[in-house]
Amino acid sequence: MPARERFDDAYYRRHYQGPDRVHTATQVGRLAAGVAGLAAWLGVEVGSVLELGAGPGHWRAWFRRHRPAVRYVSTDVSPWACRRWGHARRDISAWRPRAPFDLVVCQGVLQYLDDEAAARAIGNLAAACCGLLYLEAVTRHDLDEVVDAARTDTDIHARDGHWYRARLAPHFVQVGAGLWAARSAGIPLYELEGAPVHSTPRRQSSRARTGSSAARLGRTGLHES
Repeated sequence: MPARERFDDAYYRRHYQGPDRVHTATQVGRLAAGVAGLAAWLGVEVGSVLELGAGPGHWRAWFRRHRPAVRYVSTDVSPWACRRWGHARRDISAWRPRAPFDLVVCQGVLQYLDDEAAARAIGNLAAACCGLLYLEAVTRHDLDEVVDAARTDTDIHARDGHWYRARLAPHFVQVGAGLWAARSAGIPLYELEGAPVHSTPRRQSSRARTGSSAARLGRTGLHES
């Protein structure tokens, strides 16, 4: 069944309203608050957000309440969801925005796409993001070890985590907790903050470190009281 037909009223009633619902509005609100907080910690000023697969709009609701000045674009591939919650109808495997966003949210989308479509989607996510990407995609490991199969939609394209990492790596640096930093953003990370970086160690003078434009002290607000 095509995704746009699959994500109908019955799907959302089961996974977002009934006893088998995956995430509540409160839970997603906590996640949104955490992502916004980490963005601030990393020095990323979030003035614009693009959400893919917005569904019931929990992320958008949090930003409207706590960050009302942020330009928020919510999209979904489902015609039913777009009519019900007022999203723009977009398929990230075949669309990219004209201008990038500071934060891109892609939660529970990629696992519904086949390999070719998912690879195209990752390329479009990279083009859409000039700051941070929040990504959640259920992998084969997650199905075996993490998720509650009774409450999770397991009719997906289950891929290994390294499949995603190999396609994300040219465009993003993994920060952790679902966050990926766009390489084009040049966000400085402590060595232990993100995924391992394999580079040749080199000595650098304290003067060079102090004057570096990418130095950690360049992050906004780190030493504000």
